[in-house]
Parts: sequence; C-alpha cells; structure tokens
Amino acid sequence: MPKVKHAPASKKRKKRVLKAVKGARGGRSKLIATAKETLNRALAYAYRDRKVKKREYRALWITRITAACKLHSIGYSKFINGLTKTKIVLNRKMLAEVAATDDYAFSKLVKLVKESVK
Repeated sequence: MPKVKHAPASKKRKKRVLKAVKGARGGRSKLIATAKETLNRALAYAYRDRKVKKREYRALWITRITAACKLHSIGYSKFINGLTKTKIVLNRKMLAEVAATDDYAFSKLVKLVKESVK
C-alpha cells in the first residue's frame, strides 16, 4: 500500500493557527509550536476577560450612580434600597446613564426614593 502523509489536512491546521496569531511578535507568529501556545493562551484570556468586562462595567456604573447620589445627599445603598421599595425597576446601566446625562430625571428619582424611606 502507498504511504499516506495527510499533508493537506496538516497544512490546513497549521495555516489556521498561524493566521490566528498573525499579529504576535517574533517566533510566536512563525513557529508552529510556540504559535499554538500563544493561541491557546490568547483564547483562554479572551474567555476569561469576557467575564471580567462585565464586572468592570458594573463597577463603573455603580461608581457613577454613587457620585450622583452624593450630589443629592443620599447614599448609594439607601438609594438602591429605596428604588426597590418603590418598585422602580431600572438596572444600574440605565441608572448610570440617567445620572450622567439627565440631572433633572435623576433628582426626581431621588425625590421619590426619599419620600418612600420616610
């Protein structure tokens, strides 16, 4: 029987890896073994950091809401608790947007919260 080397398949695999690590420096983009390591690490970081990005955004929104609450002399936790008690359903992303762009609307929300706490 003739010897089979699987050249098209292995070449395709190598091309796929090298294309994925195209921007890496030095041998990381040229040598197949180091390119595979680079690709695996990059994919792991990408997976991990998709989760981290969500955490970082939530922290940013909370910081913005806290700053706006301080301007209206109310604490962040009291503000969120008051929103829950008054059954106002706004996520932190939207609250941060309102706090940053529309001071009048945010002051109305604070007023509603302060009335419900009494």
